[in-house]
Amino acid sequence: MPNLADIVEMAEALESKAVLVASERCVAVRNRHSSCKKCVQACPVDAVSVGGNEVSLDSGACVACGACTTVCPTEALIPLDPLDGDLAASIAAATEAAEGMAVFACARIAARRLGDPDKHATVPCLARMEESVLLALAARGVQDVVLVDGNCATCKYRACVPGIEATVESANTLLATQGSDVRVRRASAFPDEVLAPDAQKSFAASRRGLFTWAGGTAKSAAKTAAEKTVAKVLNDAGQKKATLRDRLHMADGALPHFEAKRRMSVLDSMDALGESVVPTLETRLFGSVEIDAEKCSSCFMCTVFCPTGALVKSDEKPEDGTGSYLEFSAADCVQCNLCADACLKKCLTVSHTVSTEELFDFEPRLIRLPEPPKRAGILSRTKR
Repeated sequence: MPNLADIVEMAEALESKAVLVASERCVAVRNRHSSCKKCVQACPVDAVSVGGNEVSLDSGACVACGACTTVCPTEALIPLDPLDGDLAASIAAATEAAEGMAVFACARIAARRLGDPDKHATVPCLARMEESVLLALAARGVQDVVLVDGNCATCKYRACVPGIEATVESANTLLATQGSDVRVRRASAFPDEVLAPDAQKSFAASRRGLFTWAGGTAKSAAKTAAEKTVAKVLNDAGQKKATLRDRLHMADGALPHFEAKRRMSVLDSMDALGESVVPTLETRLFGSVEIDAEKCSSCFMCTVFCPTGALVKSDEKPEDGTGSYLEFSAADCVQCNLCADACLKKCLTVSHTVSTEELFDFEPRLIRLPEPPKRAGILSRTKR
């Protein structure tokens, strides 16, 4: 078994990543005119950059807080530390051990070994927390969800505090929308129910976690080395860098759609909690689209660039035979604002106020568009 010095040396030598960039999902990659810079604004160390049909992450500067992965509307930034599935499994086991209380702790306060490691889940920073995990717990009957962090004033993640508060507020708004009494709360100390019986148990668990992490890192190193070797072979063989069209799998000028899984998880949890008790919801997760038909030229640029298919051209035709329809699904809208950014006439707006009836409606809303303006023919142009 390697000693601690070997593990530290190995960790420093590896180019480990806390976030995986799925660039084809980024709205700024889909359209260089995208105004979305949520990941850049959330990052406390300027490790994320967006522009010129590119999104990149400086792994050396990244502090693994997870803030960028929480705010990205299209899930183009995927957290690896921990993975969503691993975090869900961890909190499930901890909640059972804590007899129904779900407690998440930032790594800083967890390192003090005051909490029973079997009764709480640890994340590098509470900025890693997002609504789908929190609402899933409430949907499964958890009555008390607690986020515990240390002294943020002296923490390297302290710039993430507004983002953590926004997540808590967002989750509680969604819970209240469904009439749930469950609320997510923050605390600066572990609840009595999850305090460690003794420091030795917590310390032993920390050592086990370290060796488990080291083993996983070694496997990751092998994979990274293989990927670099393949990349070098391709480069040596004269392979050209994939074009934007190739990267986005464009066919016939249309961009592909993909599902925002976290948003779908939130909707499933909300549905499990019961029917909505308010007519409208103020949220950062979903959106509502309106189009000024008098300004619209029916260019359909909004449907070309919409990443999730919230806006699509409808096969339905107006009864009077003029114009056309768009179909809009609030459940699929992630409020990325790309439709508005791509709109040539600037006649489309995205609102964070969403009708709860429309949010849970299986049928999309039809938005009527006018007949596109006719282009003057060559022969009809006036000679000068």
